[in-house]
Amino acid sequence: MGGKLYGVKIILRLDRYNSKGFERGRAMAIEIIWLILQWLLMSSWIPGSMHRVFLLRLFGAKIGKTVTIKPGVIVKFPWRLQIGDFSWIGENVWIDNLANVTIGRHCCLSQGTFLCTGSHDWNSETFDLIVKPITVEDQAWLTARSTVAPGVIVREGAVLGLGSVATKELKAWWIYQGCPALAIKERSPD
Repeated sequence: MGGKLYGVKIILRLDRYNSKGFERGRAMAIEIIWLILQWLLMSSWIPGSMHRVFLLRLFGAKIGKTVTIKPGVIVKFPWRLQIGDFSWIGENVWIDNLANVTIGRHCCLSQGTFLCTGSHDWNSETFDLIVKPITVEDQAWLTARSTVAPGVIVREGAVLGLGSVATKELKAWWIYQGCPALAIKERSPD
C-alpha cells in the first residue's frame, strides 16, 4: 500500500479508484434526463410542491400524500427515495442517496439539511466507495443545516438540532445537539 510520487509518500491513489460494483439503479440516459429536469424544475426557484412531487414520482420515488417539497431541493437518485404522508422537505435540502433513503410520516427536514448515504474508506489506497441507507422515522425533525451520516437511523420523534451532525442512531423522542450529536433532553410524545 502506498508508494512514492515526486518524492512524496502516497497512501491515496485516486488514479486507481473505481466504484467496484456500485449500481446507479437506472440507465445513464434516465439519469441524464433526471439531472436536466431536476435543474430546470425540481431545484429551481419556482414555488409550489406539486410539480416536484410529480417529478419525483415519475422517476420512481415513493411519495405519500400531502408532502411539501420546497425550492432548491436536490435528490441524487429519486428511485432510491421514499417519503411518507404529510412530511415537509425544506429549501435547499440535499438528499445524496447513493443508497435508499426512507423518510417517515409527519417528518420535517428543515432548510439546508444534508442526508449523505455515501463515503469512502480512508484506509484504502483506492478510496473504496461505502454506501449505507438512511432511515428517518415518523415525526422526526431534522432542523436547519443538520447532517445525517451514512447508515444512521433517526428514530421516531427524534430531533436533530441546528447545524448538528448525526453519526449514529438517534433514540426515539430525544433531542440531539452538536457535532457529533449528543442526546441533551428527552422529548415528550404527548
